[in-house]
Amino acid sequence: MATQNSRSAARFMLAPAVVLLLGWMLVPLTMTLWFSFRKYLPLRGGDMGWVGFDNYVRFVSSSSFWPSIQTTLIIVGSVLIITVILGILLALLLDQPMWGQGVVRILVIAPFFVMPTVSALVWKNMFMDPVNGLFAHLWKFFGLTPIEWLSQASLPSLVMIVSWQWLPFATLILLTAIQSLNSEQLEAAEMDGAAVVSRFFHIILPHLARAITIVVLIQTIFLLSVFAEIFVTTGGAFGSKTLSYLIFQRVLESQNIGLGSAGGIYAVILANIIAIMLMRVVGKNLDA
Repeated sequence: MATQNSRSAARFMLAPAVVLLLGWMLVPLTMTLWFSFRKYLPLRGGDMGWVGFDNYVRFVSSSSFWPSIQTTLIIVGSVLIITVILGILLALLLDQPMWGQGVVRILVIAPFFVMPTVSALVWKNMFMDPVNGLFAHLWKFFGLTPIEWLSQASLPSLVMIVSWQWLPFATLILLTAIQSLNSEQLEAAEMDGAAVVSRFFHIILPHLARAITIVVLIQTIFLLSVFAEIFVTTGGAFGSKTLSYLIFQRVLESQNIGLGSAGGIYAVILANIIAIMLMRVVGKNLDA
């Protein structure tokens, strides 16, 4: 059992890291909050004074605000569904003994280490190009007219790209969880005559509840700020503008720091609302 002195020493040693992390988070947030109440146009007069909640009203009353929220939620929800379902299937497959199992696992996990801009460029030019892309050649092979993915199906295209990036993460977490499952339970169920589907829904899936919760929580945090894929592929056009991309437009394209900062605060509020909802809905699995 740790003594009072050892606990005090631990707190003292951890204090610098805690202070550094708090400063790393609080300083940008404080600056964003400060600028959100001011009219700051760096190329058109600089700081033009305090405007109160005017930036918040202007941002939320913009015709692009609610569509960007809807697009953000569609991308997040779609990617979560795809990565969790396919992640479970891939994890089950990779858990089976096979030749070259280590190499296969590395190849499945590899996309997670590719930079978002690089993967978006690869998908844009090699797969979704309406003239020379792989999908275009497949469509022509079956006698169909190629689809201009990034304009005619912008949201499904983005969901496909982002899902490809995050599927390895989900697969890795779920595979680790499956490998921790006691094989004696499955063997006993099999000896009792339980079908494969029954074993999956009554033994494997409940065991994966904690891992699925972790995947959903972590991915949601990052997916709410998806930006690079949109910037590289559609540029926010064709109904693909998310909240983070709308903030980018207000800050860099419109050169309105105050308006963009107000959007950043809205993004923080949205992220916290979704995080609280997720913790209440599925977070209980972490304590199970």
